[in-house]
Amino acid sequence: MSFHIPTRKNKRLKMLLNNINDDAELLQLWKCANVNAVDRSGINDHGEIHIRIVSNAALKILRLLVKGGVEPSVVKDHGMTIEDAEVIVVLAACLHDIGISVHRDDHEIYSLFLAYPKSRELLSGIYEEPDLTTMTSEVMHAIIAHNAKETCLTIEAGVLKVADALDMTEGRSRIPFEAGKVNIHSVSARAVDSVDIEVGDDRPVKLVITLANSAGIFQVDELLHHKLQNSTIEDYVEILAKIEGKTERRLIESYKL
Repeated sequence: MSFHIPTRKNKRLKMLLNNINDDAELLQLWKCANVNAVDRSGINDHGEIHIRIVSNAALKILRLLVKGGVEPSVVKDHGMTIEDAEVIVVLAACLHDIGISVHRDDHEIYSLFLAYPKSRELLSGIYEEPDLTTMTSEVMHAIIAHNAKETCLTIEAGVLKVADALDMTEGRSRIPFEAGKVNIHSVSARAVDSVDIEVGDDRPVKLVITLANSAGIFQVDELLHHKLQNSTIEDYVEILAKIEGKTERRLIESYKL
């Protein structure tokens, strides 16, 4: 499956995209991560589809933030460009879960071990020193900070953290749930119909979560809102959760303890 994002006129991002699609090792790491997550651990998808969803969401959020006047950290602190910030969020999205190929537990740390050499490899020919090391460092920070409890220090890391949580449409919650098990995690994961990223009314970004059932509020509050609160972009994002129609969809027949 070809990995695709809208590169627009960002030549460095287009070069990165080509490198990613040509990297057999990275594609296999995504598959191995998903085997450990889905087949061996019985939890939700963390593979290639998740990577595409998060990459596109992160890029869209970043572009809306920039359009709304928010300066990326790599621009502010290192004198680099908005185009470089786009490379950071996309590459971090592509590498943030590869540590699951080792183990789901503490996967953010394992992702760092694998992502450091892979990041430098994918950025080789696009950046020279010292920018190569700067870009790699920014990507590493975004990866470790996508953990809900980890503090984000950059705009780019905050973007990845929130984008990761947005892969929450029916059955795709980032809160791990066991297939076939009935609890608030699995029921609420079935309640999210769609996630849309839009220009905000009062802030640069609005996240619109359409629910089939009010149980989906658990996903919005426990996952998305929690991650947003512990990110660098909370002040720039508004969340709207809504239930369309006059009736809610029934998600389970019964629940017995």
